[in-house]
Amino acid sequence: MTNNQTWVLRARPVGDIKDNDLELVESPLGELADGHVRVKTIYLSLDPTNRIWMSDADAYLPPVEIGEGMRGGSIGVVVESRFEQVAEGAIVNTGLAEWARYNDVPGAMANVLPAIPGLPLTAFMGPLGATGMTAYFGLTDIGKPKAGDTLVVSAAAGAVGSMVGQIGKIHGCRVVGIAGSDEKCQWLTEKAGFDAAINYKTQDVGAALDTHCPDGIDINFENVGGEIMDAVIARLNDFSRMPLCGLISGYNDTDATPGPYNFGNLLMRRTLVKGFIILDYLDRFPEGMQAMAGWLMEGRINFETDIVEGLENAPASLERLFTGKNLGKLVVRVSDEP
Repeated sequence: MTNNQTWVLRARPVGDIKDNDLELVESPLGELADGHVRVKTIYLSLDPTNRIWMSDADAYLPPVEIGEGMRGGSIGVVVESRFEQVAEGAIVNTGLAEWARYNDVPGAMANVLPAIPGLPLTAFMGPLGATGMTAYFGLTDIGKPKAGDTLVVSAAAGAVGSMVGQIGKIHGCRVVGIAGSDEKCQWLTEKAGFDAAINYKTQDVGAALDTHCPDGIDINFENVGGEIMDAVIARLNDFSRMPLCGLISGYNDTDATPGPYNFGNLLMRRTLVKGFIILDYLDRFPEGMQAMAGWLMEGRINFETDIVEGLENAPASLERLFTGKNLGKLVVRVSDEP
């Protein structure tokens, strides 16, 4: 254990991420500082927000600077500790660290993960991780689901969307998901319990929404933006709610994305639209994790983890999120679980 490997941002991507935008750099591991722990990465999280952090756009966090290690969430094992409260061998969530084989982080930032019988470690990247908390708080706090509501979820087979739909079903909603393949739509209805699923690549989304949401839409959990969002907005009910979680369809665009084209309907329907970032809810994570863990143990939540092997494949694998190739939470396995 003498060298580290880190993905370093070399250029801000224009459009899709190019091979030379990031570089895998090898460097010696230095001496661990007092109060810190050294964590060997097991799973690295890949998320749409990684693409936002690569740009210099005004966002909820400062961009990753050119020459800095790429930012991301990860789970790993503590291989060295100079912080009494976190022992060597502990499995921890590093929070926002770097795309690296090893991360040195302040011990107070290393969240020791409990072992929950029957649940794999990957659950802490999905339903019990940031994406699960995004789904839980976005839907329950902003969407305010109640029995009989019709809930539409875009990017429904992704890490967040798949959780949103299942939480909606637990609250008694009729849930319609929008995804990009027949395989994903089948998973949504047969495994995740959605009432209906729409393949936006082969179906007319507006016509399908008319079929599956004959009484209109009460909650739109928005992950995508663009034409799909326009189709949903046109069918919202009075006093509907729209948690705005992401606009992934435009993250690689080089020109400003126009729209929404029927913005006025939000006024006519008196729709509550609220953008949110999961960092807004950090102090409430115990609440969300308790609820999600309970549903998982009861078998009311199903989840998938899309695992890519090898740190060297992280940048190339990120595009899976933008082309709809992933099912569930996308992670890179950097090293084996202990």
